[in-house]
Amino acid sequence: MNYLLRHGLDDERFIGGWSNVELVEEGIEQVKRTIEFMEESQIVFDRIYSSDIKRAVETARLVSDAYHIPIELQPCLRELDKGLLTGMPKEQAEQLYPDYMENVGIYASYPKGESMLDLYRRQKEVLEWLLGLEKCLIVTHRGPINMYYFHLNHESLSNDKKRFGVTHASLHELDPKQKVLKKIYDPKERRE
Repeated sequence: MNYLLRHGLDDERFIGGWSNVELVEEGIEQVKRTIEFMEESQIVFDRIYSSDIKRAVETARLVSDAYHIPIELQPCLRELDKGLLTGMPKEQAEQLYPDYMENVGIYASYPKGESMLDLYRRQKEVLEWLLGLEKCLIVTHRGPINMYYFHLNHESLSNDKKRFGVTHASLHELDPKQKVLKKIYDPKERRE
């Protein structure tokens, strides 16, 4: 069994994508709750692969510290490349690129970045790699995890980011033999 973990909450005043925005305190707490769930559920893995984007690396580091497993950075696990909008304050992006702040279509590329269809195609190759792994934790972003759901469920690609419930620090179980992905934990459901 493999597990996919979305990074914790980052500073959402900025455009994400390939930006190196850090986790906020709430995001760190979300990841800690997910780690508690993994430990209580006796979830085990031998390797941790992480996107090399800062918020994912910070999330992976928290897990690495708890499990004493080193992190292997994998740029292929990156989120959608939002090109010129990457890391830009959302307020500024709304003024400069209003068309991209709305529900942009799956074929429209961000200026000097990717389209949703590009991400879908890129992550199809990554999914094939993931299905060949065993007992791994993959720390990545909502975009890639959504793409895996679309592929494995044989659903048409859409811009519905919330369709599969890939919330901050949510944990998803990937059965490589059955080729089934399902959400098993959401830290919003566990408050101290």
